[in-house]
Amino acid sequence: MSDTTILEVKNLSTHFFTRAGSIKAADDVSFKIESGSTLALVGESGSGKSITSLSIMRLVPPPGEITQGEIIFDGRDLMKLDEEQMRRLRGREIAMIFQDPMTSLNPVYTVGDQIAEAIELHQRSPRKQAWAKAVEMMKRVRIPDAERRAKDYPHQLSGGMRQRVMIAMALSCNPKLLIADEPTTALDVTIQAEILELLRVLRDDFNLAMLLITHDLGVVAEAADRVAVMYAGRIVEEGSVTDLFNIPRHPYTEGLLRSVPRPTDASKRRRLQTIEGVVPNLLHLPPGCKFAPRCAYVIKDCTQGDIELLAAGGDHSARCIRLAIVGDESAKTHPERARSGKEGDG
Repeated sequence: MSDTTILEVKNLSTHFFTRAGSIKAADDVSFKIESGSTLALVGESGSGKSITSLSIMRLVPPPGEITQGEIIFDGRDLMKLDEEQMRRLRGREIAMIFQDPMTSLNPVYTVGDQIAEAIELHQRSPRKQAWAKAVEMMKRVRIPDAERRAKDYPHQLSGGMRQRVMIAMALSCNPKLLIADEPTTALDVTIQAEILELLRVLRDDFNLAMLLITHDLGVVAEAADRVAVMYAGRIVEEGSVTDLFNIPRHPYTEGLLRSVPRPTDASKRRRLQTIEGVVPNLLHLPPGCKFAPRCAYVIKDCTQGDIELLAAGGDHSARCIRLAIVGDESAKTHPERARSGKEGDG
């Protein structure tokens, strides 16, 4: 794994300006990804994950607008590039795959033609050479009988095969960064595992940096090196997969981990635990910590002002005021207290 930072997002904010008011879909988001590594962006639906990825690609739909921040990709600030420069960069240096390949593939062209078209466009390859590269990439993503299947239309392929075609298309121009937005959500569990293993192998083969957008912590455990947890448009915790799963430092992360079903739960007749309350309305966010209305550890200081990401040991950080309270044992996180549902005083 390389320690070369290929993407660094600094203080990125994307707002949607509606008649009802301004919606902070992504609010002061910062993270970085090294070549050959995978960062997972995790959170509930509406937390800002996909908008963050679209912001990196400069594809935010109206009335959305990137209001501040830097997107440093391979030494260049993407915010300073014009649309023509971004168009040349998309697909060639930054590629993206989506959760539903059927909506991304054109139903009237063969899958081989669609992969070859991307190669022709970005690498200016002759048609015959582009087709050969398309078949080669289909073989790389383990599509059997690739020469024949390249002549198939999307509807003739299974969901898993269509997703492999999308991965082949994304990697056909040797990008430096791959953004995978819920790439396994529409697939059954067995195919999910195959796609995740394929992404891991291809990441290592191509020395890719990967941004994995997901709400599935099982996918995170399988595929990521680091995790950034988003809530109400902000990153509330970031750390290595090991640290975050073993020692979660933000109550929201604790809640996500507690809500994952475990095989022992059924045998012990243990009820699946949930996070009380609902995600706040982005038009009317609560003051201070956005998670405070749902938090079992909430204290008065949680709602008094903005809370920064605070160091939680090593390269682990969390947006929780408990980490700033010297000597407060709750800053170390008490999973047993969280499981009991009892409120703490700090």
